[in-house]
Amino acid sequence: MDIPKLSILSVCLMVALQLACAQNSPDDFVKAHNAGRAQVGVPPLVWDETLVAYAKEYAKVRSKDCEMKHSTGPYGENLAAGSWDMNAKQAVQIWLDEKKFYDVGSNSCIGNEMCGHYTQAVWRDSTKVGCARAKCPNGWTFVTCNYDPPGNYVGERPY
Repeated sequence: MDIPKLSILSVCLMVALQLACAQNSPDDFVKAHNAGRAQVGVPPLVWDETLVAYAKEYAKVRSKDCEMKHSTGPYGENLAAGSWDMNAKQAVQIWLDEKKFYDVGSNSCIGNEMCGHYTQAVWRDSTKVGCARAKCPNGWTFVTCNYDPPGNYVGERPY
């Protein structure tokens, strides 16, 4: 009798784990980015393991405090942190939502609003992305995505 109960519990745990992991797979990060990129006619990004390794190392550093501080590394970078278990799609959507603050005509952000995360996510010349998530001691989730080649060059347009 104990074996069937254990088997059912094992199956339930595996399903729950798969659902949790499915919300943060590389494909989820890539699809979320590429949906925003398609809206402005730029080529899709591809997942890159070198960028993933870089993102994982930095997420590990920031997992101690969830501080929104850039790594100042060689890649373009977007950061997000939230008090909930933020998934890939939610993190990327935070950056894409800045589109409303980007004025294509003047190639600048409207007013004092932030739009640089959006422009990096859709930067035409960026071709690769790698992302990582980390839980912080306060229960928050920290997410970082890195882009190569980097974007957001002064005076250049994202698309």
